[in-house]
Amino acid sequence: MELLIALCLGVTLSAACGFRIFIPPLIMSGAALYGDLELASEFAWMESPVALITFAIATGVEILAYYLPGVDNLLDTIEIPTAIAIGTAISASALGEVDPVLQWTIAAIAGGGVAGTVEGFTSVTRLASTGMTGGFGNPIVSTIEALSAVVLTFLALFVPVLAAVVVTFILVLAIRKLIRFFTKNNKQ
Repeated sequence: MELLIALCLGVTLSAACGFRIFIPPLIMSGAALYGDLELASEFAWMESPVALITFAIATGVEILAYYLPGVDNLLDTIEIPTAIAIGTAISASALGEVDPVLQWTIAAIAGGGVAGTVEGFTSVTRLASTGMTGGFGNPIVSTIEALSAVVLTFLALFVPVLAAVVVTFILVLAIRKLIRFFTKNNKQ
């Protein structure tokens, strides 16, 4: 049962990384620093004040950058592989002290896959927003993404099973939208 809860936590945090890369590690670092979250031993560095400050700065820069026209779309191309990597690491940290092969296999497949799918979904959404509004709607999309990352992270920390249900809904929506996007673009 503990592994299932840890998996729900890791997958949800990875999905939150798909919305904003640095918000989940920032909140996790704060929670770990104040004793509310236990991380795998190889992620103990996240429990330091230096890590918390570093994540806070990175979060601020990331959020602000998404409000700059043109930069937001550029960031999406950079953040897809980054979200996969960070989603994998976040999932591994949440799984705790399990066999490392199992830990990193689950983290790569579940965490990286979910983070990449959500990031792809947000990229397509921003691209559509740019096309339909000339970029004027992108700040709204950015705000919704940042809030989604915060809400998912707190849900993951306090009610991980409910959070996993929410992520499942988001994944179904994201996969449907991505399939529609790529099918439409391949016909042209």
